Amino acid sequence: MKSKMIIGIPVYDDCDLLDVTGPYEMLAWGGLQVELVTQNPGRIKSGKGFTFEATTGFAQAANYDALWVPGGEPNAIARLMGDPSRAYLDFLIQKAEGATYVCSVCDGALLLAAAGLLDGYEATTHWAFLRCLTDRFPKVKVVEGHPRFHLDRNRLTGGGVSSGLDEALKLIELLQGTEAAQEAQRMTQYYPCPPVMSALPPAGPCAVPPVTIPPPRDS
Repeated sequence: MKSKMIIGIPVYDDCDLLDVTGPYEMLAWGGLQVELVTQNPGRIKSGKGFTFEATTGFAQAANYDALWVPGGEPNAIARLMGDPSRAYLDFLIQKAEGATYVCSVCDGALLLAAAGLLDGYEATTHWAFLRCLTDRFPKVKVVEGHPRFHLDRNRLTGGGVSSGLDEALKLIELLQGTEAAQEAQRMTQYYPCPPVMSALPPAGPCAVPPVTIPPPRDS
């Protein structure tokens, strides 16, 4: 029987496609319902130019069992963090309150951090954006190394882009059990064996333009 648990993915223009579609596919194979939601329903253009449609607006969003925040282009991240209306950040705060798990992948962690949802938690992000967390969000403890994902209580954060596949399997395991995660792995034949190997260099300066994050409207 298909689970009634719902995973909400708040998408935006210039988000990373694989941060959205990879986990969407994996979570669906794990028996979870996935809802794409956006501030203004319609066509969404990913950072690499692929377009897709999100028909649910913030006002119509379900109550989520887990919130999944994708990363995106640096200017898009800065735009959402610095938006005077705080539409995206306040939506994250609202939906995180009732969610069993709050998740991000890639530099989506910066959006959670900007909303204050990683304060006091250990987290990871794309290797190239680690200094964005360490330099701009001192209340967030960055995990050493480059884990594919990291779980701290009910905060599940992932590394860069493809890490979302591993992270999605972990979320399935947390919500549905190990057997459901194993079945999703089998059905997607997710047994990575890349033809090349490379090393991650040290992170450089934060590539996200500096912005002033507006305070919550009730403060």
